This record gives sequence, structure tokens and C-alpha cells, in this order.
Amino acid sequence: MGQKKNPSADPVSEPKKRRRVGFSDVDEGVEANQCIKIYLVSSKEEVGVSDSFSIDPVDLNSFFDEDGKIYGYQGLKITIWISSISFHAFADITFQSTSDRGKGITDLKSALQRIFAETLVENKDDFLQTFSTEKDFTRSAVSSGQILQHKVSNGHVTHCNNNLKAAASDLEVVRMVVGNMEAGHLYSRLIPLVLLLVDGSNPIDVTDPRWELYILIRKKMDQQGDIQHRLLGFTAIYRFYHYPDSTRMRLSQILILPPYQRKGYGGFLTEVLSNVAVAENVHDFTVEEPLDSFQHVRTCVDIQHLLAFEPIQHAINSAVSHLKQGKLSKKILAPRFVPPASTVEEVRKVLKINKKQFLQCWEILIYLRLDPVDKYMEDYTTIISNRVREDILGKDSGSTDKRIMDVPSSYDPEMSFVMFKSQNVETSGVQMDENQPSQEEQLKQLVDERIKEIKLIAQKVSPLPV
Repeated sequence: MGQKKNPSADPVSEPKKRRRVGFSDVDEGVEANQCIKIYLVSSKEEVGVSDSFSIDPVDLNSFFDEDGKIYGYQGLKITIWISSISFHAFADITFQSTSDRGKGITDLKSALQRIFAETLVENKDDFLQTFSTEKDFTRSAVSSGQILQHKVSNGHVTHCNNNLKAAASDLEVVRMVVGNMEAGHLYSRLIPLVLLLVDGSNPIDVTDPRWELYILIRKKMDQQGDIQHRLLGFTAIYRFYHYPDSTRMRLSQILILPPYQRKGYGGFLTEVLSNVAVAENVHDFTVEEPLDSFQHVRTCVDIQHLLAFEPIQHAINSAVSHLKQGKLSKKILAPRFVPPASTVEEVRKVLKINKKQFLQCWEILIYLRLDPVDKYMEDYTTIISNRVREDILGKDSGSTDKRIMDVPSSYDPEMSFVMFKSQNVETSGVQMDENQPSQEEQLKQLVDERIKEIKLIAQKVSPLPV
């Protein structure tokens, strides 16, 4: 980690000024997000180059004091380089001057070490040397792991969006039990990227053998003819005990490194995990608080499996046939289409897809069978609307008046609201903000977003135009 104080103007050339007595300005600080730039580099030649691959952290402010600001520096600029070879980091820190203006001077070294820990290298030359001295870090780290088999079709990885260009023979997924030294050492190098790129993440317990790492590796021959192992991403899985003699696989963390995102690798890794769940006959495969982006990938993978799963096809056809009878949108109490309990259990038992996820997929499976789609879209939208209303307001949503209000908050605006219900709206003491969207408007927005997501997934998984 290098620190440089930029030279100021020559004091001799400045005219002497009469000293004035007054109060110095209060240090308002600078947000970490505004003065820190982070790059992910794969060679020493990329270090110091402005057009290297930059990454956008979730929130750097959370690592700097309570208000997320850095104090005591003028003209502060922090540039951090992270090696995608050894996952070491180097911070280049420059500033014009430092002064305590009432808030102290932030200890930048301690703050950065809270993120990077032992991966932070003090000297730039030492950091540059890691590209050669630790070029085999990934291959050595995963050497004790178990290489899993992949599903291959026509020399390419098969999954929902068919965007993956790399040949499957170039890819490996290696499973490592976290309790051993090699897995713990590898994960400790990856923790900074997890903290920076996975929203709300915390490091896993590297001493608990119920944790497993699934490392996605791409093999590539270098100019010298040697096979290099490039780490593209990983996921952390926890094995929960399930009575009486089974386990549940829960995905806690998944990260595809930014240069390799949106290229199909996340779907490939999810496909491998699904195959592991089935092969090892776990109770089910779940995901801990999935982000929308991953939920989309996960659903694409599950839909492909469900479309080929013969035992549920009759149930899907039956639901579609009922919907095609029509005019659901005109009924006061339109039904909510849910799969039979036996179908839910069969999917869980064979494909290891839990009930909550299957119900999400069920709506897409019905949509895929609508032909022509436009003819039945109004009734289909009614089904989605009923489900969203029930999920948000409950089954008794028609008997009482429930309202959703946005409230000012320092948290995510989309997560900040208050819900209340009143048996008699007219006598309620709550004053509604006329500028707030009505309950029906908010529910319609949720339905529209869900329909949009359904159509997007249908376009990716359907072999025919939808």
C-alpha cells in the first residue's frame, strides 16, 4: 500500500499574507464511494493502466466509520488493484495534504485492512511479483478437491440462455470441503471480493466442515505451452441435517467474477449444483435470500428440468385447460392456479426443487403452454394478480382495507414501507398522503414486473417463439 503526498505550490513564490484569526471550516469528509476506484487485473502490465477492468463495489462506505466518510484529507484519491491470479491487492493512495478539522484523520491502512486483511500488499513491487511467483495459486489451491463431471452437448455447456462460448472441456467445477486447510486458504483470498461484490454478505466459518466450496475453473494454455487455471467464480453451500437421515443443500454465496459475468457461467455452475443435489439424493436444494439476478438464472435452469420432467406434464395441461375455459377476469373470485400437492412433492423428491421455487416456476410453465398467448393473456394476468395480492395482503385481503405506504428511511427505498389495515377506513385516524400511489396501483406495478420477468424467462427457455 503506497501513500504519496502531492507537492504543493512553492511557498517562496507566494506573497506573505497577514494572519487572520477565525474558525476553520468543519471537515465534512468525503464518501469512500467517491474517492476509491478498484480494478481487477490479470497481469502486471494492466496495473496502472486506466482502461483496465474496473469493478463496482456494492457499498464502500460501510467499511469507513459510522457515516461512511473519510476525514482529514484534501484531494484524496485511492486506486486499488486486485489480482485475479493470486487475489492479492495493492492500494495506491495520493492526497494533497492532511489536517484534523474536528473529525480526526481516518486511518486508511486499518480501514482497507478491514476489507482486504492479509491479501493487502504494502509494496507495489512485491504486488507485481505475485503475478509470476503465484501464477499457479489456483491450480495448487484446488489440487486436493474433487473434480465434478459436467453435462456436455455439442462441445458447449448446455443451459437456458446458450450464451456460453467456452468449450466445456475447458471448464471444471471442483468441490472442496471448507474444513481442510487448502479450502480455508483459498476462501480467505476470496473474502475481499465477496465483501465488495455480494450485497449483505458475511464470511463463512472456514472451520465448519458442513460448508462446501464449488470452484469454477477455466483451463487455458499460456504462451509457454503451460496449462493455467483461471478461477471464474465460486459458490458456498451449507449442508443442513434433515430428519431422519438426509441433508438439505443451501446456497449461501455465489460469485462470478465481473469479467466473466453475463456469459453463462452462473447458469453452468447452478446446473452443476442441481445435478449434485439429484445425484446425492439430498432432501432439496434451496437458496438463501437470492438476488433478482441470480433468481432469474436459477429459474431458467429449473424450468429446463421441469419441461423434461414427464410426471408433471398432465398437471400442467390440466391447469392450462382450465384457464382456457376463459373469462376469469370477469369473475368476482377468480381461482388461483396452484399445482396439486402430489406434484409439488414429486418435483421435490426427484428434482430437489423446493415448493417455493416450484410455485414460481409453475406460473412460467403455464405461460409456455398458452397458444396463442394473446388470446389468454387477460385471464393469465388475473391469475398472477390474484397470487401477488394474496402473497402481499393475505387471503382475507378482500374483507378488510389494507394499505401500503412508503416511509422516509435511510435504508433501501424499495424495502421501506408500512402496511396497516382498518375495518373502517372513514373513521381511521391515519391521514393518507394524496401523492402516495394507491394500493391497487402498487399491486399493479408488482404484477406488471412479474409478467415482464415471466416473458423474459419464457423467451430464453422456449425452443419456439413466445
